[in-house]
Amino acid sequence: MNLQNRKYLILTESLIALVIAITAIVFISRPQDGASALSLEEELPIYEANMKYGFNLDSFHVVEGEIQKNQFLADILMPYDIPYVSIDKIVKKAKPIFDVRKLRAGKKYTILCSPDTAQTAQYFIYDPGPYNYVVYDFQDTMKVYKTEREVERKVRLATGIIRTSLWDAIVDNDLSWDVAVLMEEVYGWSVDFHHLQEGDRFKILYEEDYIEGQVVGVGKVTASVFDHRDSENYAFYYAKDSSGFGDHYYDEKARPMKKAFLKAPVKYTRISSRFSRRRFHPVLKRYKSHLGTDYAAPRGTPIYAVAAGTVSRKGYTRGNGNFVKIKHDKVYSTQYLHMSRFAKGMGVGVHVRQGQVIGYVGSTGLATGPHVCYRFWKNGKQVNPMREKLPPPEPMPEKYVADFNLKRDSLRNILDDLAYAEDNCPENRIFFSDSLSLEQIIP
Repeated sequence: MNLQNRKYLILTESLIALVIAITAIVFISRPQDGASALSLEEELPIYEANMKYGFNLDSFHVVEGEIQKNQFLADILMPYDIPYVSIDKIVKKAKPIFDVRKLRAGKKYTILCSPDTAQTAQYFIYDPGPYNYVVYDFQDTMKVYKTEREVERKVRLATGIIRTSLWDAIVDNDLSWDVAVLMEEVYGWSVDFHHLQEGDRFKILYEEDYIEGQVVGVGKVTASVFDHRDSENYAFYYAKDSSGFGDHYYDEKARPMKKAFLKAPVKYTRISSRFSRRRFHPVLKRYKSHLGTDYAAPRGTPIYAVAAGTVSRKGYTRGNGNFVKIKHDKVYSTQYLHMSRFAKGMGVGVHVRQGQVIGYVGSTGLATGPHVCYRFWKNGKQVNPMREKLPPPEPMPEKYVADFNLKRDSLRNILDDLAYAEDNCPENRIFFSDSLSLEQIIP
């Protein structure tokens, strides 16, 4: 056999062997007896990093804990090979970003240690709340930085019906307490939440903040309607521009919701005794005038100034206990009795804002239990504020009304299309819509 024929034979044999090998591989890899072939992902699992605070935690020895009462940063870090001189240096660097004196007991922290020496801290991370965290970096030159977590804001819808109180209607249905606070802030001047009736109802469109898919907070109310005593009270948030106008709530006729006086000086309470010219006094055991309104509340409940003004009197008497009196203008004054203590900074001549805390509920003076007796003067005479026609606020400037009406109509259509809870569920559950974006509802 010559050389050329021998090369041809060798090539032919090699091709035949290759075909046989490929056939065998295909046959072996073919699923047998109905078994499914393994996917590439099943054969080779994908590694997912354990990411938190911008770090792959799998690359560190991780220590987690909570700040203890009277615990300082040095108490936490010195056992992890961080000398006091380094702690002092980084504390000074951190001051413009985060003052370590703001570390609070009960808040979480994380220490990331070297994987080789588990007792040597490389990073200390303070996690005070859902919206941000502070990182102390002990590497090289040492640095401190605060990181804001990415927040997703959604708009939610809910409705409810009052059986006992707004507070109960919201809390009993697993809705955030913050929603009750928002409702009182919106309607604090127009709806007396101490005189709600069974069957009063509400619809509310409000913001919720989400971080990593979890609800972390409640933003503002965008629109709402409160059906009180068969009268629908609409409220719409409006902020036109940065010139100083807006950032307030207005009713459907573009009138400000915010009035000169709040309806009550405390929240989430009940009226235990009303204004009366002849009331049986529970301590003195005789009939006498009660020229105020008593709001029963737990000791320590904040008491708010119902309007802006100047403190004209502050002190203690046997009957009034600790009290504050505020002069609002030439016509109106208010007084708050039986405080357990005064708010910090209270004193004669101090100017207070509407809604500012001026003291705390107590039972000092002639009182059988913790409450605040709220008294109201008009032209030097004590009157019943529930019966007073108080001065109206300044109206919305005419140049903004058309723009407000456009936004109002969009929001009102959403509220009006939502059925009240009682129409769908006799047990008064709070209903939520699918999440909406602000761009979907506001032109």
